[in-house]
Amino acid sequence: MSFENKVVLVTGASSGIGASIAVLFSKEKANIVLVARNETKLQSVASRCVSKCLTIKADVSVEADVKAVVERTLEEFGGIDVLVNNAGIVRYGSIGMGNILTAYDEVFATNLRGLIHLTSLCAEHLVVRKGNIVNISSVGGLIAPKKPILLPYCMSKAALNLFTQGVALELGEHGVRVNTVSPGPVETDIILNSGVPAEMVSWKKFEDETLLNRVGEPEEIAELVLFLASDKARGITGANYISDNGFLLKR
Repeated sequence: MSFENKVVLVTGASSGIGASIAVLFSKEKANIVLVARNETKLQSVASRCVSKCLTIKADVSVEADVKAVVERTLEEFGGIDVLVNNAGIVRYGSIGMGNILTAYDEVFATNLRGLIHLTSLCAEHLVVRKGNIVNISSVGGLIAPKKPILLPYCMSKAALNLFTQGVALELGEHGVRVNTVSPGPVETDIILNSGVPAEMVSWKKFEDETLLNRVGEPEEIAELVLFLASDKARGITGANYISDNGFLLKR
């Protein structure tokens, strides 16, 4: 599972799952590209990395930012071995709310359109190095949400799952693997930053909704991503690995 001198690009790397992924790959001696919108948090994560890393303040929903990310990565490291599409946001909206179009536009711009753009720009460089892609989805992309206000987020993840399979089909002949990880509830700040009232967020409630009576930790999702990106998973592509503590089964 050696990643020494491999170049690993992680979006949404300033906190939560993305930060844990970056730090874990760093421990495996990879060169890390940290991408996120918050420069201060990026620098904090970079300070936890023990290998060479490049921080890039960028918003994946902005086309110019995405192009700059790829250009700076190539300038610094000369190639890309692993792309981890982790950046994602939650915006609350439903058919009965006046903000429905705004919510969908914001969520899809980051969770899907920006991801597609970055993947398209990285693809040729991944082909050169026979690299691979790991997309971070969600169990929300596999079921209709109990709360309709989560529909924009869940729809973006459902589309991401299909995108993973399509890109796996397209790049497989070039030796590039593409997989998805779908976490269940994980204690990160994605919901807290979404504008949802604090009283609606209860980690104890999330625990009760799982078979194992626990929510996930960012580090365990990072370990799964590390496996899928490694040669130990060399026969795996187009797959969706679920790590949800039995959340779906309990539904």
